[in-house]
Amino acid sequence: MTGAAKRLLLETLGWLLLVAGVAALVLPGPGLLLIAAGLAVLSRQYAWADNLLEPVLLRALRAAAEGVETWPRILMSTLFALGIGAVGVLWLAGPEAPGWWPLDAAWWLLGGPWTGVTLLVSCVIALVLIVYSYRRFHDNPDAVAALQGEIEEADEEAHEQRERMRHLRERHAREHGDGHRDEHGDEPRDERGDEGRERP
Repeated sequence: MTGAAKRLLLETLGWLLLVAGVAALVLPGPGLLLIAAGLAVLSRQYAWADNLLEPVLLRALRAAAEGVETWPRILMSTLFALGIGAVGVLWLAGPEAPGWWPLDAAWWLLGGPWTGVTLLVSCVIALVLIVYSYRRFHDNPDAVAALQGEIEEADEEAHEQRERMRHLRERHAREHGDGHRDEHGDEPRDERGDEGRERP
């Protein structure tokens, strides 16, 4: 596989994971994890994806930690994840549109088997994340506080990185042409007269 083909494949995979993550944001954690996976792939090509990766991943863990704070939340998260998996199985089975379906049959189970695969993957990730989060965060406020500290630190680093990039862009603009114009975009005026003499 050539370098260009590999880059195109990775970029396509990254964007697909991002879209799948956005679609799965209804789940407590898996959507953000899929987005983080997409950012991890895209970070090989784009600096902005690399900057977003850690904050998104940490927020996925925080969402998962909040989902296991109480037993009702754990039960709701588990049932919802299983429900997503059941819908994924329906998508993979691909039954014909029922008689009560008001739209054209082409709009029934939109996306076909790939949508089902995405839903099943989201279900598995959700269940694994629930178990992991329960073991790490349930009745463990110290772990939750440590995670929050990591999130704040990552946010601060991301902010500093954005500021550095902004300063670099401004410096680059000044060094490559913008320094030849005044603040109104006009060429700087020569302080000498038409005959090369300085004005009094």
